[in-house]
Amino acid sequence: MTFGPRRVHLKEQQRGADATTIGTLLLHVPGFLCSLALIAGVSYMLLPDLGWLPTALWIASGALAFHRPTESFFARHVLGFRYPTLQERDRLAAAWREVAARAGVDGRAYELWIEESEELNAYAAAGHIVGVTRFSLDHLPNGQLAAVLAHELGHHTGGHAWSSLLGYWYSLPGRLAWAALRTVARLVFLVTSRFSAAATGLLFLVLGPLVLFLTISLWYLVLPVLIAPYLLAAVGRRSELRADRHAAALGFAPMLSEVLSTMHTGERAAEAAALQAGQQVHRPGILAGLLSSHPAYHTRLHHLEPYLRQRG
Repeated sequence: MTFGPRRVHLKEQQRGADATTIGTLLLHVPGFLCSLALIAGVSYMLLPDLGWLPTALWIASGALAFHRPTESFFARHVLGFRYPTLQERDRLAAAWREVAARAGVDGRAYELWIEESEELNAYAAAGHIVGVTRFSLDHLPNGQLAAVLAHELGHHTGGHAWSSLLGYWYSLPGRLAWAALRTVARLVFLVTSRFSAAATGLLFLVLGPLVLFLTISLWYLVLPVLIAPYLLAAVGRRSELRADRHAAALGFAPMLSEVLSTMHTGERAAEAAALQAGQQVHRPGILAGLLSSHPAYHTRLHHLEPYLRQRG
């Protein structure tokens, strides 16, 4: 597939927020409220007269998801990306210009990054980050590389990337506090078990009713927090299908189908090699499948079939 110069007609609306984006934000509300209560409580304990200031700063910090220097720091130091070399940039830019032109978006608004990985993958993150693995850049033909980039652009134009990052950021204090409580509980039970089984049983008798009482009393917070990961995973799978549909609508359905088929074949080949070597293959159970943020390859290929038939 060759990419020549073309006249670009930019859409008036460069990006939006589709149903999966709204769903992601709504599902993160319980986590945000728990984090807000934690931040505000600690702030007012440490600064009785100025407790509102750290809370307000934390709420305002979400805007950093769209701050370009912060995004670059996030890409380099959190995601482990690097800037492409001149040769890599030339190849990426050609495919990206074609994708942006077909989508009617300003491709210069996004930053292209490279992940040093031997896996076939790509990413959309924050407000303007599009990353591909070095393996993808080195081994995918032009058309397939463009299809992968079109999929990631679909995450950005649909609002999936920024909503996921904001949801993660605002629920992070609550998740860290919950992880700390679980760690402390494990240590307490470990210490009491060293003394005697009776001490452990007494601890269960004391803490068990307390935890049950809090769970029942605050069910409107506890229940959403418990089921949110499963609902978020379901919304994530829907956003992947929407990004596939975005790439297909731009004319990349055959190339994207080839990429997904390659990834599916590679996965099955790895399982077959492990079985042949006498290794145990761990397939995800029902709960693990429900927590997966990506649909199965055969599901994604099935949803691409209408676009493939149109071309036929």
